[in-house]
Parts: sequence; structure tokens; C-alpha cells
Amino acid sequence: MIPYSKKVLQHFNKPHNYGKMKNHDAVGEVGNLVCGDVMKLYIKVGKNAKKQEIIKDIKFETYGCLSAIASSSMLTDLVKGKTLEQAMNFDRQEIVQELGGLPAIKIHCSVLAGDALLEAIYDYLSKNKKPIPEKLAKRHQQLQKDKVSAN
Repeated sequence: MIPYSKKVLQHFNKPHNYGKMKNHDAVGEVGNLVCGDVMKLYIKVGKNAKKQEIIKDIKFETYGCLSAIASSSMLTDLVKGKTLEQAMNFDRQEIVQELGGLPAIKIHCSVLAGDALLEAIYDYLSKNKKPIPEKLAKRHQQLQKDKVSAN
């Protein structure tokens, strides 16, 4: 059996921000056919006092293993309230660190959660005809290519 930290088990047993979001501004959906994990991340965008766009609300639906659900839950805690730019440049390693570690074979779950966030931000920027940073556009293209090659 894979040993999990207490924090991973807490986020799995009582995930934060879990569920479908009505009236979301954008959604990011990613999956890994090798492990079977599928994540859907919803964001609602608002503005902070400096009039910067922030992730006002965030929810997720994850079909997957314990690590995938815990990673999704932790990600939502870490990026809620951040500006879109901060969220785009978010270090996925922070998910693993905040969870108290993940087994090496499960690190891809935190990467998948980060990709769902990037896809949601990409969706938001696209829908609102806003400039898409080159780094985000490249990651989106790679994810789309991976999705096609998996089919």
C-alpha cells in the first residue's frame, strides 16, 4: 500500500471546493488516459481592490485516485483569491509540498491539477478576447496535442 501523508488523506476524505459551479466564467478539463484521472476545474473571475482580475471562486470535479482528488482540493485552496497572472505562474510543486509530499508514482496528479487550472485560465482569456501569454498558449497547444494523440 502507498503511504500517504495525513494532509493528503484529509483532502481526499473532505475535499475543499468540490462540486460543479453554476454560472462559472471558464472551465478547464484535462485527463490522463494512462492512469484514468479526469479533472474539471471551474473558475469565477472577479476583481480585487487594485482592479486586477482574480480567481474569485473555484470548484473542481475529479474522477480519479486519492492523489488526484487531494491535489485538486489543495490547488483550489492555493489559488483562490490570486490574480490570473499569479495563478498562471503558480508552481505546481507547491501542491506536493503543501500536501506533505506525494509518492513519486503519483506526482503526475499534481501536474494534472495544474494543467486543469491553466486550461480554465486559457478558456477565460479566449472567451473574453483577452491576450493569451505565449507560455500559456504553448501549454494549451501541448495539452490539445496530447489529447488528440491519446485518442
